[in-house]
Amino acid sequence: MKLTTVQVASYLLAIVAAQFTTESVEAAPHRGVIPGSGTWIEYVGDDFEDTSWGFINNFPKSSREQDTRLRSPTGRSTNGRWIEGPERGQPDHMQVVPTPEGGLEGSHHALSIRTLNSGIPGYNSYDVQQDDMIANCISRLGMSIPIADTPSVVARVYLPPADEWENRSGPHFGFRISASTTTTEQSGGFFGGRSETKAEPYWPGIWIHFRSKNNRKVEEDSAFLTVRGNRQGRDVRMKNISVEDFGWWTLGMSVTPDGMVHYFASQGVDDLTAADYLTSQFPYSFRAERFRTFFFNACNKNDGKTWSTPFVIDDPRLYLMNPHRVAANVKRNSEREARREAKRNAKKKATTNRK
Repeated sequence: MKLTTVQVASYLLAIVAAQFTTESVEAAPHRGVIPGSGTWIEYVGDDFEDTSWGFINNFPKSSREQDTRLRSPTGRSTNGRWIEGPERGQPDHMQVVPTPEGGLEGSHHALSIRTLNSGIPGYNSYDVQQDDMIANCISRLGMSIPIADTPSVVARVYLPPADEWENRSGPHFGFRISASTTTTEQSGGFFGGRSETKAEPYWPGIWIHFRSKNNRKVEEDSAFLTVRGNRQGRDVRMKNISVEDFGWWTLGMSVTPDGMVHYFASQGVDDLTAADYLTSQFPYSFRAERFRTFFFNACNKNDGKTWSTPFVIDDPRLYLMNPHRVAANVKRNSEREARREAKRNAKKKATTNRK
């Protein structure tokens, strides 16, 4: 992969930063590693150029977050790169479409994402709910990724014209990562208690909000970006987007060895640069230890009749500054898949010959 000058500089800075303690990193302003730096891990993510792309829905959807119901087997894409998560179901509409104007050079197709029946299956809550489209990273890579490898993710997201949005002010779409840290809890009461450590997952991300002109005191439609989140776990408003600037945006996040999450965004589809930096945070006061995956959220009013806004995504990618551990796993998995495919083809050939 050809790196830009800015990305090379970011790579060198990250190597230097990794040699210092966490305290020394925090003492200086921290703008993070630019998402898209390092090595692209092609084994996960997607370019959506295969027009036979589809999603196998195993209804009813999971809704463990709302009612503790994990409804297995969960859904997955036909290419094995995307899955329905256990906490919430997958969006109802995921379709490969021609890339909207202004997209990445050489891109002919992208993925349209919308949802209708979010929340608990068969129940209309009449509030805002969300569905998840999750990259199948852990299964395909065979591991979660140590934060020392400095992971980052980048995606292009198309914001449609204002008259195509669900007419509701609030969050409409999210691009997020799944990370984990170690927490300690006290159990057993005041006497004889003990400390227990556990892996604690959490989900930083960038949200796209809409402000509808039909709301009081709002003169015209617009959007804005928030990040999740600050040390208290609250979303932080970062960037306003006028309707004239709707269209393609590039969103990215990186996680550095100190466990901090760094957020970037820019209008258009060009690679992210230092000028696109938004903020750096320790969401919920956690320091990330493992990177698990990345995913997209589609939100709507869960009334059984209102579709979410038709966002389009393209070329979501995972990058690592230190790819060696993951590369070794990918090599083993690829070789195993090749052997299985050879066996399947041999079996098909033998069946055909018998006929």
